[in-house]
Amino acid sequence: MKILPTRAASVSRQGLCTALLVASLTAAVGVSPAHNTADSDDPAKDPKNPQGLPHGTPNLTLPDLRPKGPGGLPGARGDGKNDAKDATTGIPATALDAYRKAAQRAAADLPGCHMPWELIAGIGNVETHHGTYQGTRMTSDGTTDKPILGPQLNGNGFALIKDTDRGALDGDTAYDKAVGPTQFLPSTWALYGADGNGDGKKDPNNIYDAALGTAKYLCAGGKDMNSAADLDKAILSYNPSREYVNAVTSWMRAYKEGNVPSLPDRPGKPSGNTPAGSGTPAVPPVPSAPQTPGTSPKPSKPAPPANGGNNKPGGGSKPGGGTDKPGDSGTHKPGGGGTDKPGGGGKPGGDTGKPVPPAPASRLERIGDDRAWETYAGETFKEQARVLVKDKSGKPVADARVRFEVGGEAGGAFADGSTTITVPTAKDGTATAPRVVAGLKSGKVTLTAKVVGRDIPAVEFAGTVKVRAAKQIVVVDSSKLKAEPNSAFPDRIQFKVLGEGGKDVIGAEVTVSVTKTDKETVPEEGGPYFKGTDGKPVRIVKAGTTDKDGVLTLPKLLTDDKAGAYMLRLETADGKVETVHLTVVAAQTTMPPTTPTPPAPPKPAA
Repeated sequence: MKILPTRAASVSRQGLCTALLVASLTAAVGVSPAHNTADSDDPAKDPKNPQGLPHGTPNLTLPDLRPKGPGGLPGARGDGKNDAKDATTGIPATALDAYRKAAQRAAADLPGCHMPWELIAGIGNVETHHGTYQGTRMTSDGTTDKPILGPQLNGNGFALIKDTDRGALDGDTAYDKAVGPTQFLPSTWALYGADGNGDGKKDPNNIYDAALGTAKYLCAGGKDMNSAADLDKAILSYNPSREYVNAVTSWMRAYKEGNVPSLPDRPGKPSGNTPAGSGTPAVPPVPSAPQTPGTSPKPSKPAPPANGGNNKPGGGSKPGGGTDKPGDSGTHKPGGGGTDKPGGGGKPGGDTGKPVPPAPASRLERIGDDRAWETYAGETFKEQARVLVKDKSGKPVADARVRFEVGGEAGGAFADGSTTITVPTAKDGTATAPRVVAGLKSGKVTLTAKVVGRDIPAVEFAGTVKVRAAKQIVVVDSSKLKAEPNSAFPDRIQFKVLGEGGKDVIGAEVTVSVTKTDKETVPEEGGPYFKGTDGKPVRIVKAGTTDKDGVLTLPKLLTDDKAGAYMLRLETADGKVETVHLTVVAAQTTMPPTTPTPPAPPKPAA
């Protein structure tokens, strides 16, 4: 989408990035959707999508993919005062909490999207280094202490986008600017703005709201982030640049692997971030190379990276140009394609003078029986996956990195909304995954455990998701069951499905029919109807499944010119039937008052 270089690696790519932005406009995918729901128009299909036009210079630095120690559970959210970076991901704690909560909301509201928090974090990093540009900090509720604004989009070096919000969000009444930690344009925020922290406001300057809005924007049009093609389209709709896609996906993969990116301690200055009312985007100064944590800054300007500015060690992007393992060019893939075994650079005789022993992990075993887990849609499995890592002699291995990944047709995620997590083994060689929350439909769920960097057979846990039996179906608002001819019933009719003890039934499949008053006969023609995929009237539809609250929203119910009484029949997959009355009646019209006719005069007597 927008942003702003903060590292020397970004500068080395600046010319290429600009050329790609211009060249990719004709092929860019992007949209200004009409709704805030998954069935809205897809932003990846409208070439006029303002969000997908050049409105800033992306920070295309790539993560340092070297592991910085055993992976672990991401830290808890901070109080917003210090906002220290999490030890596993390098993400400020408040931002990390926002990304994970946004993915959790997306898993509940848009389960078919399979939105990983790591993708939202990748966008947040490339856009504004997780809302920390120019020393910006966050309050306890996740709001930045000062707005992060992109350049004025006056057509001078960027897209021409005239003001759409009267300056309400960006302070500019002439042209638009991108706003907030994930850099939304005001017109896009109007469509995808979200309340991620439950304060009743939709503020693009709040990391919780911005993260949820980003998830909704990427998912729009029914895209599935498990599909490589949909993932590609979604990111391109944020910024029409292949280099941008590569940067975002590289960060996403790094977060999923549990690696520790080498983020600078202090963020750089946003590119072209001009004050309100200024006509020309400012030319950013050339930023210095990022300082490696634990080292002192060099007084002189470091040489530009020799590896194309990918910010990987070994190419000069770190002081001294050194690497963690001599001879491996800083990729941490010595000979073994990214395993923990040393290739040609970890043996004695290198710069360190110390051999790097191979990881001792040799076997991965399941702890507990192999019975399939069971739970209901939308609920949490009571079981937890536990595994044991051993070496060749059968001894437990501590500090081995085990990656757990949720999959399966029914969908599901950990409680924070993520589908992958890396956990280090304890001293006894065991690793335990968080509990898994089932998706919103029935089917199978899998949880796969693998030892990171070792070619060891994986262990798989299997689960079954069921749907509660329906005991009651109630209409949410009975006032919506009356309409006039040649119109439609108010809004979209909603029903709630309840089970034993009044519990919400999540994932219940419901078939809806419009019938005559006998509750069985479907009119061959005439009466209320739904619009089929071909645009023709239909009176029997599979209305979908109930959501996380047990609520089903029906398609729009229309009327033709026939008035009368009808029934709406709902039947769940397990045979529960409920009917409600529908009335189609013409509006009463008020007749004008009439002047009474005076009585005829009496006839004269003969």
